[in-house]
Amino acid sequence: MTSGGIAMRDAESLAIDIGGTKVDVAVVTPAGELRDRQRIVVADHPNDLAQALCELARDVAVRNGTERTGVACAGPMMRKGESVSPLNIPQWRNFPLRETLQQALGPKVAIDGDVRALALAEKEFGAARQVNSFFSMVLSTGIGGAVVIDGRLIDGATGNAGHLGHVNVVPNGQDCSCGAKGCLEAEVSGWAIARQTKKPASEADEATRHRVAELFGQGVGTLASVLDIDRCFVGGSMALGFGDEFFTVATHRAREMATMAYSTDLQILPTGLGNDGPLLGASLLSWRDNE
Repeated sequence: MTSGGIAMRDAESLAIDIGGTKVDVAVVTPAGELRDRQRIVVADHPNDLAQALCELARDVAVRNGTERTGVACAGPMMRKGESVSPLNIPQWRNFPLRETLQQALGPKVAIDGDVRALALAEKEFGAARQVNSFFSMVLSTGIGGAVVIDGRLIDGATGNAGHLGHVNVVPNGQDCSCGAKGCLEAEVSGWAIARQTKKPASEADEATRHRVAELFGQGVGTLASVLDIDRCFVGGSMALGFGDEFFTVATHRAREMATMAYSTDLQILPTGLGNDGPLLGASLLSWRDNE
C-alpha cells in the first residue's frame, strides 16, 4: 500500500524522523529491522539544527554504506519536502529541507510528513496489515495524522492531507500554533497540556488524562462517518504512555460522535509499531520515491 507504489526493497536505507522534540536517525533493513539508531534533542540546537542533523546523518550513512534516504518530518510542508515549516520547530520556516539533505547525503532523498510515513509503516509492518481504510495518528508533543482509504494514502492538493490534529474540538478554545482556536492539538497535545497545567504531560493527573482521551475520541469520531473509516491506530508518547484507559475512553467517545450504522464498530487502537513507526515509514519513503 502506498501513494505511488513502493519499490522492491533490496538494500538498507537511512531513515530520519524529525519531530518537535527530537530527531532520530537509523539504518533500516529491507525486513524492517532498525540498526545504529542515533538521536538529536531539538532543544539543544536552537540555531544549528540543520547542521547537527546533516553531520549525524552523514556519519551514519558513511558508517553503514547506505545510498538512499527517507525522511519523515513534522509539517506542514511543500510536496516532497521542498520546504518545511514544522509548527513545533519555530526556527524552520519555509526551510529547504530536501536541498539541504541532498547536499549532505546525495540525490536520493525522499521526504513526507511524519505521520503519513507512519501510516505506510502501519500498513506494511504494523496493526493495519489487514485493514484497507484507517486513520493513523500520533499523540505526543504535537498531534499528527494521516488518512488511508481503500489502501491508498490520501495526499490532498499539496500533499498535506491528514492533519487531524487541527480538527476543531472546542469552539473558541485555546490558541493553536496553526493560528486557529480550539484545535485538537491546542487542547490535548503535550505542549498544550504543559501550557495548561504547568507540568509535563507525563505528570498529568487522572482528570487531565480523561479529558485528553475524551477530546481525542471526539475529534476522531467527528470524521469517521464522513470518511467511512472505522479504525484509528495511534502512536506517540502520550497515547502509549497513558495506556489502556486512554484507548477505552477515546473509543467510547468516538462512537458517541460516529453514530451512522457503518461507523458503529469504530475503534481507536494502539499502533502495532511502538515508537519505531515513523522511522520504518521513512525507510518506505526511500524505497517508494527513489526507484
